[in-house]
Amino acid sequence: MKKSISMLAVLSALSAPVMAAEHDITVNLTNLTNAIYFTPVVAAAHNDSAYIFRSGMAASQNLQALAEGGSIAGVSTDLQASGANVVENPAEGLLAPGASTMFQFIKDDNNKYFSIASMMLPTNDGFVGADSIKLPTTPGTYTYLLNAYDAGTEANDEIINGGGALGAAGIPKDPGAADGVSDNSGGTGVATADDNTSVHIHRGVQGDNDATGGTSDLTNHVHRWLNPVAKLVITVK
Repeated sequence: MKKSISMLAVLSALSAPVMAAEHDITVNLTNLTNAIYFTPVVAAAHNDSAYIFRSGMAASQNLQALAEGGSIAGVSTDLQASGANVVENPAEGLLAPGASTMFQFIKDDNNKYFSIASMMLPTNDGFVGADSIKLPTTPGTYTYLLNAYDAGTEANDEIINGGGALGAAGIPKDPGAADGVSDNSGGTGVATADDNTSVHIHRGVQGDNDATGGTSDLTNHVHRWLNPVAKLVITVK
């Protein structure tokens, strides 16, 4: 997926006087999991009325598309409509376990908050994210540990069936084929419904040790995680 960045035009930034309220921001995101991939990331500096998700609220259709299928297009469009400075897909694809991606943008007086999100793969509707971090104004380095969230839009059945379409049950294969788990099959399903249908902290992958049956098509000693699942480092110059 091609990387695109919505921000102040480079030529304007170079030619115009830099306002005292503006700061160069560098962001570094690291995947802390053992075998979970992050799909293309969407991030933005935005105002206090914009957001990607809210804990305890029902997911928007665009968040559902991100959490179930990794599509960031709708979320990005929403953010840009609010005047946010948006960064799309800085890793230029999947962010592998242990890998990091870095990007930069300009914070201005209209966009004082930072949010980020990415689907966790393989999961049904799990995503890693941060909601409306107040961007620091004092130069320095600021570290945040990010949790995994459940969009509450799809039952966590953990069935590998090539799913990922909006509203379609199931998940794609593990892109890393960790421990041969992409060959797992025959799971009967871990869950048939979510008790909490709002955005909430993800309870994690259950998995099992049965490659041809059991309840899950994921492997418990490979895919399970405990929060936090990512490290976010924001550097203000």
